[in-house]
Amino acid sequence: MDMLAQVEMAARGGAFALLALWSLILVRWHWRLPAARYAVLLCATVVCHLIAILPDPVPGPPIMNLLVEVGSGTTSGVFWLVSRSWFDDEQRLGRWPVLLVAGSAMLPVLAMYFEADGGGMRQVVVGTIWRLATFGFAGAGIFTAWRGRADDLVELRRRVRTGLIWSVGGYVALVNTVEIWIFQFDAPHELRSLLVVGIAVLTFGLCATIFNLRDDGLFGPPLMRREDEFRRDDPDADALATRLAALMTAEKPWRDETLSVASLASRLGIPEYRLRRLVNGHLGHRNFAAYLNAFRLGEVRSALADPDQREVPIVTIALDAGFGSLAPFNRAFRDLEGLTPTEYRQKALGAA
Repeated sequence: MDMLAQVEMAARGGAFALLALWSLILVRWHWRLPAARYAVLLCATVVCHLIAILPDPVPGPPIMNLLVEVGSGTTSGVFWLVSRSWFDDEQRLGRWPVLLVAGSAMLPVLAMYFEADGGGMRQVVVGTIWRLATFGFAGAGIFTAWRGRADDLVELRRRVRTGLIWSVGGYVALVNTVEIWIFQFDAPHELRSLLVVGIAVLTFGLCATIFNLRDDGLFGPPLMRREDEFRRDDPDADALATRLAALMTAEKPWRDETLSVASLASRLGIPEYRLRRLVNGHLGHRNFAAYLNAFRLGEVRSALADPDQREVPIVTIALDAGFGSLAPFNRAFRDLEGLTPTEYRQKALGAA
């Protein structure tokens, strides 16, 4: 066995060990949370990919190789599910993203079938769609992680976002570039070893970032810290919370759709980190936009139930309350009330 093959074997084994350890931590501390379960599934798909790029097929029944190919082909899709369920606090994951990723799992199956049937144009078309889907899912997951970073009030999760973006972005770029080079252009298969080493390095970087994340609030719903614990970290928390409530009641800053953590902290005359810690640890919000939307939706509900505003368009009420557009307003309203704004208005005015 040459030196490169030994390095590949060591890298593959190291990646397996890291992914197994990460999965055990997630199962031990966070299994009841959807984001953690999807993260365990993501680890399994990366393991499938490391097996799929072995020079020889996996010994055993053909169904094993089929399952490995399916798992390998859905890594980017599962990463998108992880990103949506972990970082997008304002939108429920729902069924359609899961069904979309499950449907994409058929692409590697079709590719294998067409390859066994002689290949040809059908295999090229399916393979191209598969690669595009891989880039699409990875890009969507990275965008979700990047988009909400400014509003994220969970300090540990904010630090993880950047590492996750670079790790997964590097993984997708490395895998697709090298695999296309190997399998489409007859490049030297020694590149396979470099691919395995690259995956192991990226896996190590990601795991090193998140192995210390035992806090349930990192993955799950808002968690209120014990009052004595919070006051120990910030003795002026009660006075600051009172000042914040007075400001929100008197000046209604949430009506400004561009309001940010930094600008609100500036109005209070405190550092940004103190406001993040207050809204997250003392008030129990994981996301700044969700905190503002609670005020906005309260104002919208009052307006929709007001007979004097019966003729005011709903879009006008939403924009006046600080929502930047109608789509996020409708989504937030339905998630809170279980009704559309129109249905809520009809019910409220009918009762009145």
